[in-house]
Amino acid sequence: MKFIIVGLGNFGSSLGQKLTAHGHEVIGIDSSMSKVELYKEKISHTICLDSTDQFAMGGLPLNDADVVIVAIGENQGANIMTTALLKNLNVKRLISRAITPLHETVLRAMGVDEIIHPEEETAERLSKKLLLRGIVDSFDINPEYSIVEVKVPARYAGKTLEEIGFRRNHNLVVLTTLKITREKNLLGQIHQVNKVQGVASPKTRLNEGDIMVMYGHTSDIKRLLAES
Repeated sequence: MKFIIVGLGNFGSSLGQKLTAHGHEVIGIDSSMSKVELYKEKISHTICLDSTDQFAMGGLPLNDADVVIVAIGENQGANIMTTALLKNLNVKRLISRAITPLHETVLRAMGVDEIIHPEEETAERLSKKLLLRGIVDSFDINPEYSIVEVKVPARYAGKTLEEIGFRRNHNLVVLTTLKITREKNLLGQIHQVNKVQGVASPKTRLNEGDIMVMYGHTSDIKRLLAES
């Protein structure tokens, strides 16, 4: 996959290095030449430019990028301006960093659905979400076991957990399910909300568009996602 990360602070640089280490092509962008120089041997490509400059950003291979991440944290104004610019350029998938609740509200008002909070989300967790198809979120119990949020595979829609037999067939446990709804925020903009459906039971029925919260060995989770 191809990624563009705007902002090479602690979070952006860590994410860029992890994605590069997994064999993916990453373009890291920052307005500081010292940061660009610092990570040029650790991230696939690093470029020094002003991300709020539409002409400069237009010269990047945005159409080729699978994901563009705005990781700017120190300057909320630059973060918002860069996000707006990228939104107007219609990148395939845009993820932006929010610093405060108000900042998040502004980003959602701009139509940004994927918002990250690095204070809560590590680069390791985000890299897993980006690289494992179907993963919505994850929490590592230890290096081998994880709790993950996974989109319900189409082949399981309409079936109960008892019928699917996750424990029996995949050695995985579904803890609960989340139903995706859309609600208005403070500015009247529609945004996505995940509502917990309670502790899962054998009779819990999975619906298309729902999210399963699942526990198990990382290898078993990867195997399930590969089959989806």
